[in-house]
Amino acid sequence: MATATETSNQTPAPPRPAYGKVFLTFARNSLIRDMTFRTNFLFQCVSSVAWTLMNLGFYLIVFQFAPSIGRNTGWEQPQFFLFLATTWIINSIVQAFFMPNAEEFSELIRTGGLDFALLKPIDTQFLVSFHKVDWSALSNFVAAIIILLWNAYLLATRSTDPLYFSPLTLLLYTLFIGCGVLIMYSLMICLSATSIWLGRNQTLYNFWFYITNFSRYPMEIYQRGWGWSLWGIFTFAIPVLVVVNVPARLLAQPLRPQQTWEILLSLFGVFATLASIFASRWVFQRALASYRSASS
Repeated sequence: MATATETSNQTPAPPRPAYGKVFLTFARNSLIRDMTFRTNFLFQCVSSVAWTLMNLGFYLIVFQFAPSIGRNTGWEQPQFFLFLATTWIINSIVQAFFMPNAEEFSELIRTGGLDFALLKPIDTQFLVSFHKVDWSALSNFVAAIIILLWNAYLLATRSTDPLYFSPLTLLLYTLFIGCGVLIMYSLMICLSATSIWLGRNQTLYNFWFYITNFSRYPMEIYQRGWGWSLWGIFTFAIPVLVVVNVPARLLAQPLRPQQTWEILLSLFGVFATLASIFASRWVFQRALASYRSASS
């Protein structure tokens, strides 16, 4: 039995931070900051939606000259717009919650702000990933949901072979949307972590834009000629093609007999998500181990 002296010498363990409450505090502070400059916030929302509408108009023009994206792929106008909406949903979440923090990570290293982050009683990766939210980026999320619902309605009410969206389909769609967001987040964390080794990574957004461009189209368009090499790289090495293709297929072709490769692709999507999370965590920890204080 412990004596009174031993009991008094025992130091209570520090309480674990409530990450949910911390994130809500970050989100609220970001919203307050955005609302301080409401005109700028509105202009950012309008410009984001305008970019989405211009892309939508471009593909409307494309479908005036072609029945589908890719020959005999099944990605006709409503199906492809479901694909586009899925792309914009994932990208808007990433750009709202992760991109602002990834862009500022190199500044934290240069100014010494990372020193203070390392001293906080909270996971450093969580802190540098979520401390800022760009609420204006979610305007694209709203626009994408509207486009998604409208084209799903067109597919469900068409006269020939209407689609039925079961609760299971919607659940799996939401699950793989989450998988896509986590894969994109993991890629972004890996890119951000290179700032510790490179000192300053100014090409982060450009490289991110180049990589995500490959995820904006159905993977069938790469399955021909030298495109197979791109399909292999961006499916297995950098799995950005599974980010949108898996959830979009579930919604555009629900409850239809899936080909074996599509089922395997869905299973690989789950594996790629878990592998990406562990890989990004490993890269971030290795980068932190190489970090030298700005004052040293």
